[in-house]
Amino acid sequence: MTDTILSCTALDETTVYSLRQCCALCQVNAQMIHEMIDEGVISPMGDNPQDWCFEATQIKRIQITLRLQQDLRVNLPGAALALDLLEKLAELQALIPNKR
Repeated sequence: MTDTILSCTALDETTVYSLRQCCALCQVNAQMIHEMIDEGVISPMGDNPQDWCFEATQIKRIQITLRLQQDLRVNLPGAALALDLLEKLAELQALIPNKR
């Protein structure tokens, strides 16, 4: 049996993160962030890379994309589609009244 080590970072939903902070939180380089932006996986606030800010929801999308790539070998276009479908599913589930 192997042990699995999990780590997480609690993000403040009201805080915005710079490109450098985003890279550090997600343990990726800036090139990967640029590729995710180009593919529509994430959308930063700001016009120029020097001004980019990322909300916690964008950090979460990056982390999910990385998991899809690592665990399922999904490419960026596939990850973008999967994220959109997951969000739509969550919206639809929110419309269904709780049955208890």
